[in-house]
Amino acid sequence: MILHEGTPYLECVIGFTALISILHLYLDTRQLKALKRPSPPAEVKHLYGANDFQKKQTYQLDRLTFGMLHSAWDVITTIAFLWYGFYPKTWQMAGTILSKFITTPTHVVTATKLFGIISWGSKAVAPTSAMTTRTEIYQSIIWMFLTTNVSVIMNLPWSAYRTFYLEARHGFNRTTVKTFILDFFKSLILTALFMPPILAAVVWILLHTGPHMAIYLWSFMLTLSMVMMTVYPTVIAPLFNKYDHLPTGPLRKKIEALATKLNFPLKKLFVVDGSTRSAHSNAYMYGFFGNKRIVLYDTLISQSSEDQVVAVLAHEMGHWKCGHTWILFIGTNILMACQLALFSLARFAPGLYTSFGFPATHRPALAALLLFQMIIGPVDEVLNLGMNIISRKFEFQADEFGVSLGYGNELKEALCKLDKENKGPPNVDELYSAYHYSHPPLPERLRAIDAGMKKKK
Repeated sequence: MILHEGTPYLECVIGFTALISILHLYLDTRQLKALKRPSPPAEVKHLYGANDFQKKQTYQLDRLTFGMLHSAWDVITTIAFLWYGFYPKTWQMAGTILSKFITTPTHVVTATKLFGIISWGSKAVAPTSAMTTRTEIYQSIIWMFLTTNVSVIMNLPWSAYRTFYLEARHGFNRTTVKTFILDFFKSLILTALFMPPILAAVVWILLHTGPHMAIYLWSFMLTLSMVMMTVYPTVIAPLFNKYDHLPTGPLRKKIEALATKLNFPLKKLFVVDGSTRSAHSNAYMYGFFGNKRIVLYDTLISQSSEDQVVAVLAHEMGHWKCGHTWILFIGTNILMACQLALFSLARFAPGLYTSFGFPATHRPALAALLLFQMIIGPVDEVLNLGMNIISRKFEFQADEFGVSLGYGNELKEALCKLDKENKGPPNVDELYSAYHYSHPPLPERLRAIDAGMKKKK
């Protein structure tokens, strides 16, 4: 169907968007009912009193209600943008902007004569292949800046409300207005620095690699993802937070002892000042091969005992020991390669551009990629569900690994502590969690850990 002329691509995308929003609304409604249950599950009932339960319940209800309103807004604006031709109109606007600022014979372009005869002075200059490539790259960059900035500006009030009202109301927000504004402009500057060269490379590949486009684009995206996995934590993240080495002491010695026992190639151990922005806590690790680094949030250290922190890291090292990171990385890239192969077949489908409002005589390469991502939305929805299922399985395996090291009780205590401090959902609907959660609900994890500890005995 995707390659046939006359296929109503626009109507299909809008219809699918509406159907998915209805599905999400149904699941959200089920979760609202679950959150309103008068008491928590038996496995966690002993963890907190009535006041604690009410606080968690209120926070989760507020979060879910906010999420439902935000999702509804996103659906309405997405459908409106598609129906009223936001993308072709902003593409035309990008061409108009380009024609005003680039005035050399080899670069000038207008929205209506991009691939025709370009007027210059008293002569008409026929564009060469190099000229059309450069102009399309420039126009694509301007176009993406326009569409991205519209999205950023429209999302800004929601982000501010979540930070300064929702999170603040429940005692989590530590972000000042100054920090919020600085973070916003830092993000804009980083986008301005990184987006142009990346888009230029993508557009060039789309225009010049012919039938091998999928291979070249996949190779570029793979390389880019590996570079960003190194650049983000070492260059970008420190622009927003302060990373210090974990001081020498009992906690550091315990973590290093665990790493040595498992032959985990720990090179650096950091503490990040997450408390400057939020009271939520976390821990993660990154790095390739023999260059692993662990980052602990200062809130995690302050909220947990040393043994509980070590138990959390035993869980994280379980992901490494079981090869979960590489499995997900390889699986994700295989799926990306398959999608790009499908894109190479569908990018010139008859009626694809005109269905979304682009002129029949003009087919922007970057627009084809954007439209294709919209069209395969149903596939992405299924893939996301599958990834969540696999992720939850991996979480159980990592918990089991921690239990095998003798950290079962400490891991249970840490999970309960984190759930209490972060005000996790006291009750979860089964369908909602199965569809949305990448981590199993707390009661399920506690039951699995108990089973693992009994099995070990």
